Amino acid sequence: MAEVLLFHHAQGLTPGVLGLAQELRDAGHVVHTPDLYEGHVFDTLDEGMGYARKAGFDVIAARGEAAASDLPAELVYVGLSLGAVPAQKLAQTRAGARGVVLLHACLPAAEFGAWPDGLPAQIHGMDADPFFAEEGGDLDAARELVAVVPTAELFLYEGDRHLFTDSGLPEYDEAAAGVVRERVRRFLEAAA
Repeated sequence: MAEVLLFHHAQGLTPGVLGLAQELRDAGHVVHTPDLYEGHVFDTLDEGMGYARKAGFDVIAARGEAAASDLPAELVYVGLSLGAVPAQKLAQTRAGARGVVLLHACLPAAEFGAWPDGLPAQIHGMDADPFFAEEGGDLDAARELVAVVPTAELFLYEGDRHLFTDSGLPEYDEAAAGVVRERVRRFLEAAA
């Protein structure tokens, strides 16, 4: 059993994010789902990003760090899109991390300093997602990470959807999300 700190994407703590957390709990893991948006959930990515900009990305990141402060050090961090920022930062900077799973996003490792020796990572995204593969440089950052970190894996799925793992959103891709969930479950079993 792994203990997981799962950070939601820019639309908030949606039913789809909570569903993913429950699936991981059903597989025997302890999963914490902090609400970085203090109860706000948005229908569109643009609305959610608007809230994040208004609240301040530094405030959102600080809420993520605060969520970890009372939890054990030996966590697996999971972040979906915007949630990948606190997940990756904590995995790289908080001693004791057991692993990190980044869904739909990845930052350059240098953003948070050196990659900890032996820290396993999984990165998942769609190969034609405009946010992951084109605009933000996430795919480039993921490729750079797996090129230098032997315990990091990149999984690309065919398609152009961003939040394809959130079962409550129109861009949900059941087939691809099912593969992601299975890979994440195996990762958590290995990290336990």
